Amino acid sequence: MAPKSKEKPKTSASSQPPPAIEDLFTTLDRHIQRSEYEQAVKVADQVLSIAPADEDAIRCKVVALVKDDKIDDALSVIHSFHKLPIDLGFQKAYCLYRQNKLDEALECLRGRERDSETLLLEAQILYRLGKTDACVDVYRKLQNSEIETAEVNFVASLVSAGKASQVKGALESWKIKPTSSFELAFNTACSLIENNNYSDAEQLLLAARRIGQETLTDDGFADEDIENELAPIAVQLAYVQQVLGQTQESTSSYADIIKRNLADESSLAVAVNNLIALKGSKDVSDGLRKLDRLKEKDSPNFQLSQTLDAKLSQKHKEAIYANRVLLLLHANKMDQARELCAALPGLFPESVNPALLQAAVLVRENKAAKAEELLGQFAEKFPEKSKSVLLARAQIAASASHPHVAAESLSKITDIQHFPATVATIVALKERAGDNDGAAATLDSAINWWSNSMTENNKLGILMPQAASFKLRHGQEEEASRLYEEIVKKHKSTDALVGLVTTLARVNVEKAETYEKQLKPLPGLKAVDVDNLEKTSGAKPMEGAAAAASAMQEEVKKEKAKKKRKRKPKYPKGFDPANPGPPPDPERWLPRRERSSYRPKRKDKRAAQIRGSQGAVTKQEKQEAAPSTSKSNQATTKSAAADPKTKPSSSKASKKKSRR
Repeated sequence: MAPKSKEKPKTSASSQPPPAIEDLFTTLDRHIQRSEYEQAVKVADQVLSIAPADEDAIRCKVVALVKDDKIDDALSVIHSFHKLPIDLGFQKAYCLYRQNKLDEALECLRGRERDSETLLLEAQILYRLGKTDACVDVYRKLQNSEIETAEVNFVASLVSAGKASQVKGALESWKIKPTSSFELAFNTACSLIENNNYSDAEQLLLAARRIGQETLTDDGFADEDIENELAPIAVQLAYVQQVLGQTQESTSSYADIIKRNLADESSLAVAVNNLIALKGSKDVSDGLRKLDRLKEKDSPNFQLSQTLDAKLSQKHKEAIYANRVLLLLHANKMDQARELCAALPGLFPESVNPALLQAAVLVRENKAAKAEELLGQFAEKFPEKSKSVLLARAQIAASASHPHVAAESLSKITDIQHFPATVATIVALKERAGDNDGAAATLDSAINWWSNSMTENNKLGILMPQAASFKLRHGQEEEASRLYEEIVKKHKSTDALVGLVTTLARVNVEKAETYEKQLKPLPGLKAVDVDNLEKTSGAKPMEGAAAAASAMQEEVKKEKAKKKRKRKPKYPKGFDPANPGPPPDPERWLPRRERSSYRPKRKDKRAAQIRGSQGAVTKQEKQEAAPSTSKSNQATTKSAAADPKTKPSSSKASKKKSRR
């Protein structure tokens, strides 16, 4: 036998020398340049297996995970190396920002060097938190930086902060044209919308769409990606059409955006919300189905998805939740509406709308008193936000026949409580409640306020005559005359002078005669003797006046008769009026049963035949066998007894006999 050949010793993989760190970093850089982030993470792990504390490898791994949208993994890597003397505070703040943990992200940036990247991230966090004024201040510091998107975000922050009127000046100070990029054109158009300049906004949005189409096509974007990038422009164009009254065009635009099911969830959410607001109470069930597309899939209750919760502003999210509640009210789904309203104060603690929506649910449930109590408590807790709440409370109380509560609510709104419309409403409510003294006090308070006011547009000329009329109506003649007298002295009003004379005639006749002399005499009344006029029994009709009036009426009737024109009657097709033929049946419109020619159908006697088993007896035979007291039955019985040969005839014989 041939001897067995000796096997060659296998070389283990661990015995191979590891690649050089320089080569690994070269490979790592190549993967990052090609956006192969998963491979870059693996190479970074190889570097860390050789040099566990290598700062560059750790930073490359964290950045690659962030670029690959693996934010949780990036944070875990940062936490695992927190004992090393490596500053990863900026990366940690960005990861927390991406996780929508905004307060923690802002805390991570405190104490750091205020370079351009840190300022930009801080501005974005402040924008997401709704602190738009602070966000604007940070972007002002980035004016001279080399960050490309700084001006775009700056304009967006100005619009969100309610400073849209400053956008034009800001662009001039930054020396940038609105059409330098499609993002900047879009944000500038939003500022025009805030300033109610819808026509110019529409033109700028069309320009933004054109610029974006050209730019993204040149950059090699696919058609689907271009559509997603330009989705916000399409939604905003539809909104401008809606505001301009082009309802049909905007509705079709919204429906088309929703039908395409874009990857841009925030634009889709805005389109759904705007379409629901446009339709109002129509297609409620369809609106609820569309809103269900925006909620978290695993959540049993309505809650926006995590993506929408991170991308949408507080204003947009609040509008979506509010429209959801209104749709539930229209659909009469009170339990769901009540449950959603209970969660809104926690989601929007600084907003007034949750309290208003809760009150709307209570009113729908016929619990107006509870709604008034809820709004009153909110107004006391947040007096700076109480204006709209108190107005809603007044409306609910007035509709529920609680005039005293409505008047009290309006009286607490200091901004408008002295305006004529508000004063008139409060006075009417207090009159309805039977509080005439309170109504008079409201008028006096308003007059005193305007008397001490230094404004040019003074309302005393409106309030004082109404106050005098009110007091005169309620028997306060002296107060009414005092007000009229004050009006006459200050404003020289003829109507007030007439009211003063009329009022003083009840209180002080001599004074009334004094003021009566200031009235201008009416022309043609100098020769009229008032005393003799009062003694007459009244005006007598002039002779012949009645005859003249009747003659005039006859002439008018004749003219109307002349104006009437006889029209030829319209005959049916083929009808000859000269030969109309036989006259129609006068009974043609009567039911057939009521016509003279009607003959009822004879009853079928076969229905009385025996249908049961052999030997069965019908109801008719039972009735014939039963004894009867009538004379006809007795005669029949006697004849039958006299002639025993007579046999009962069958049903056929009776039928033939009846036919004869």
